[in-house]
Amino acid sequence: MKLDKHPEAEALIFDLDGTLSDSLPVHIATWHKVCAHYNCTFNEGIIEEMTGMPTIRFAERVIADNNLQGIDPEEIVRMKQETFWESANLLRPHVPVVDLVMKYHGKIPLAVGTGASRRSAMVQLETLNLTHYFDAIVTADDVTRHKPEPETFLKCAELIKVKPEKCQVLEDGVLGMEAAKTAGMYLIDVRPFTYQ
Repeated sequence: MKLDKHPEAEALIFDLDGTLSDSLPVHIATWHKVCAHYNCTFNEGIIEEMTGMPTIRFAERVIADNNLQGIDPEEIVRMKQETFWESANLLRPHVPVVDLVMKYHGKIPLAVGTGASRRSAMVQLETLNLTHYFDAIVTADDVTRHKPEPETFLKCAELIKVKPEKCQVLEDGVLGMEAAKTAGMYLIDVRPFTYQ
């Protein structure tokens, strides 16, 4: 089984974390560092459940799970993001997904639709040397309704001027897959290709 686009798809939209970027180990290590600072624990199980949501939702969950009193979630987000950016050199690409970017670059429109902040997305794409391959990049900062809502992917389609039903999304997160289906787009679950 080889990773490729649907024959009817006229554009590809890529999730970033866990799809283009093998960032999960770096995210997990970063969350453990942040939680160590607050003398609490990070439940790694929430990663799969919440992948695709903005960092503030994770921070709120950490506060709730650890019953942290008087801690500002924005403060946790700041520390998490700064720690992640400092560790960007540890990021690696998911080769089968990036190979697809290379195959279709210049042939059909390509976009990134991510739940990461604009700065985190750009840090990752620049670290992996992928920024220039995409015609549009939609981040958590560009939408008001995040995955599982379809707004991220619909905005990608609008920016690359391709009808949603002619776009194909590549995703590893359950919430992102739900968003792609709601948007009426073709979908590839990249997990069988990236977790080999």
